[in-house]
Amino acid sequence: MKRFLPLISLIFILIFSAITTSCKDKIMGWSVVLWNMPEDSLQSGDIVPVYIKSNISHVYVIGLENGKKIEVPLWQLTEPLSKKKNLAQKARYEANAHTYASVKLDGLPCRAEPVNTAKQVYRLRKGEVIKILYKGKGQAVMAGKNALEGDWYRILTKDGTQGWCFSYNLNLYEVDAAGNQIGGEVIAEEEGEDELFTAIASRVWYPDYFDTMIKSNNIDLTRIHPSFNFNIDLENKKVSLNTKDIHEIWEYKGYEKKDDREFDLTDIPVVIISRRSDFIVLRYTDESGKPQELDFITIDVDLNEILENERNRRSSAYLQIWSRGPVYTSTNYGKLVFDEDGSFQWTNYRLLVPSVIKATAKNAGTAQVKYTISKALAQSYDGVVTFKFNGMSEEVNFLYRLEDDGLRLEDASGARMDGNQLKERSSSPIIVYFKRHSSAN
Repeated sequence: MKRFLPLISLIFILIFSAITTSCKDKIMGWSVVLWNMPEDSLQSGDIVPVYIKSNISHVYVIGLENGKKIEVPLWQLTEPLSKKKNLAQKARYEANAHTYASVKLDGLPCRAEPVNTAKQVYRLRKGEVIKILYKGKGQAVMAGKNALEGDWYRILTKDGTQGWCFSYNLNLYEVDAAGNQIGGEVIAEEEGEDELFTAIASRVWYPDYFDTMIKSNNIDLTRIHPSFNFNIDLENKKVSLNTKDIHEIWEYKGYEKKDDREFDLTDIPVVIISRRSDFIVLRYTDESGKPQELDFITIDVDLNEILENERNRRSSAYLQIWSRGPVYTSTNYGKLVFDEDGSFQWTNYRLLVPSVIKATAKNAGTAQVKYTISKALAQSYDGVVTFKFNGMSEEVNFLYRLEDDGLRLEDASGARMDGNQLKERSSSPIIVYFKRHSSAN
């Protein structure tokens, strides 16, 4: 048996090597090249195989015809698809595969939708070169009573931003395999600001936790607001930093570019570090000399709409408690009355004092449903109702469940919270059951 072991080991090595090589060369999909790469003989419109996507380095690893593999920034390619689906995707870009444009007007807006009143996602510089991706159908752009000549195009900038731009102030042209302009006007880019700094200044930046809240649908209205942002006003050379705890506006004289992606603003305690097109780090030193690093991102959604949806969620949940009562009574825990305006009256709750409700608390206050609950808890509870008693500084939270004949409350004073969401119940909570009555009673 022993004499067969070397042979078995060799076979195992060969099989493992074959599997490893196969996995290494496995194509995850096919992408359309969006921006010329003449140094690698790639033109916009070409289809390339994609082997790896790195969300850390923000690159794809693609294959060339000569067998070489190279890294390409994510923004320069479409999302990898199967070869069949990619052929349909290529057709979308084919008409303008080699079309680029230079910008005629400084500050020309790039918008989220092909509508002249849509949200601005970028402001273009005069002479800036952009890629024309495809033509779209949009709302006519008016100059007084007359419609301007032109079309709406989906465009791509050199920092990877995509949006819609009307062609009236664009100079469209084709490029050859080397990336040289064919036809069209020659428009010089205005000198002055650094290209990356201008790109940063063209956007409004929000604290990075906004993204976490939005994606988890866990909105804390005290921590998320459109006014909480970092913004650069190039025209007036002003910088504003406004968060829940910081409210600063500075005038700056200029900046020093430390390396390719870091800017030290002159005479003010702010350094900007660009990590990627939608993420920056702000090094800020407060008046006491304490340095901080603040992370900011761009947001592609309507914050006002998100906040309005959250306010509606809270209001709807509270009104459901109110409309099912509004009077609830318990033999042991007193009488609880909710008013439509968010106020409440609670009498004879002495059995909850002082373990849940402080002795200083009065018999009235305000109530709201401001916290969310985890998916696991949502199977057994409707939410969390928060009571703010007059005479008591702390809030009192209860998990609640609306039942056919009443309201079940569970003390959440020892529950585990994660931001604005209650994740786990208390280990030994007090459970209170109220029978509901109509207002006539």
